[in-house]
Amino acid sequence: MNSDSDLQIAGDLLEVPHLLQAPREHPVTVAEFVGLARSIAADRAQWEHLVRYDATTRWYHRLRAVPEAHGAVRPPGTPIGYEVWLLSWVPGQGTGLHDHGRSSGVLTVLDGTLTERTRKGTRALRAGRQHVFAPGYAHDVVNDALEPAVSLHVYFPGLTEMPMHPAHPAHTAARCAAAPAGREAADAADA
Repeated sequence: MNSDSDLQIAGDLLEVPHLLQAPREHPVTVAEFVGLARSIAADRAQWEHLVRYDATTRWYHRLRAVPEAHGAVRPPGTPIGYEVWLLSWVPGQGTGLHDHGRSSGVLTVLDGTLTERTRKGTRALRAGRQHVFAPGYAHDVVNDALEPAVSLHVYFPGLTEMPMHPAHPAHTAARCAAAPAGREAADAADA
């Protein structure tokens, strides 16, 4: 008789170490990057004391930069395997419509609420919410709320560019009070 119940494993699977994958030191899949963002978000002691609010420019702090070869010395110009950034947003601060070049990312809101606008619509990202995006995904992120916000951004591979896009007329009208994005390379980590 052949059925699903005919398949049995003899003994404890955990006693067969060659069948188990060794835990990875660094994430390599989208699910693992999401898990990394969740674990950092849950450990407030790791990031909360670093947060600063700046009314004149968006504040950011790189928490982690891991080379592509995970632990190898990275020659100048070599892409970073992944980066983790912490950002704060006072009311009205935003990014402008942009993408992240060849990088994918995970945006996690740690405190407050951010508004994400794309050509397809608008959505509120509240504390605890995560958003995963692929290379070339264009969005505008802004703090439309009356309270400051804090977010965590994981980029893989590490961010090397943040091309700006012409604003959609509806986005421009909705963001008339928001500050424009800065031009520093580190500002590329803003969303």
